[in-house]
Amino acid sequence: MAKNLHYVLLLDCYGELLTDRQRQIAELYYNEDFSLSEIAEMQKITRQAVRDSLRHTEQSLIRTEQKLGMAGRIGAMRSCLEQILAVSDSQQITQLARDGLELL
Repeated sequence: MAKNLHYVLLLDCYGELLTDRQRQIAELYYNEDFSLSEIAEMQKITRQAVRDSLRHTEQSLIRTEQKLGMAGRIGAMRSCLEQILAVSDSQQITQLARDGLELL
């Protein structure tokens, strides 16, 4: 199972909407970089159960993003702020763009 880092952003945006178990497994897999087998051992479930949980979690995150679009908007804002940083000659504007990026 290859890790898609897009889910890290979706997990950051929508993780609180998941069940505690889904969020815990997804955070171990995506944020802590544990393997399916390691998570299965920690959770005292099968490797297949971890895989199934991640698949359902990913589907839930995708559906939520399709409805709300927060991750897409965050990505667009980040891109705009980075472009401002690249072309700005003003220290004040540059600092504001940096502050905005830190908030994201």
